[in-house]
Amino acid sequence: MIDLRTILLAEDNPYDVELTMKALAEHNLANRVVNVNDGVEVLDYLTYEGEYKTRKKGNPAVILLDIKMPRMDGIEVLKTIRSHPDFKMLPIVILSSSREEFDLKRCYELGANAYVVKPVDFKDFFEVIKQLGIFWAVINELPTEGGEQNG
Repeated sequence: MIDLRTILLAEDNPYDVELTMKALAEHNLANRVVNVNDGVEVLDYLTYEGEYKTRKKGNPAVILLDIKMPRMDGIEVLKTIRSHPDFKMLPIVILSSSREEFDLKRCYELGANAYVVKPVDFKDFFEVIKQLGIFWAVINELPTEGGEQNG
């Protein structure tokens, strides 16, 4: 049996979370999706802190990271993740409503693998999420880190 890798969704907007979950489910992606509401929770998840201290070992297949979140924004999270040796190759896709050139440039400078502007149209949003899920959770290959399974 194939052990499917987790998708970590860092999004504080309940509407966007619901749409994202539906889009991934509609395309029959069986990957587990973990939703966290802010940047602090992203770091807790990755470092097995707080409510995630007993989660299954391994990094997610991809982090879908919103920029505008409470407590710690996505840009600060990206910067923190990329400064940690265990997370240098972890795929991070910025999924944001921001079209600001500053945000786009800064995210790529900090090591984002992709920057996707959330479409306003429901159908377009749905399609973008399905495509992201397929590519990053199914098609994309990650190196095995220290011989452990990603999860």
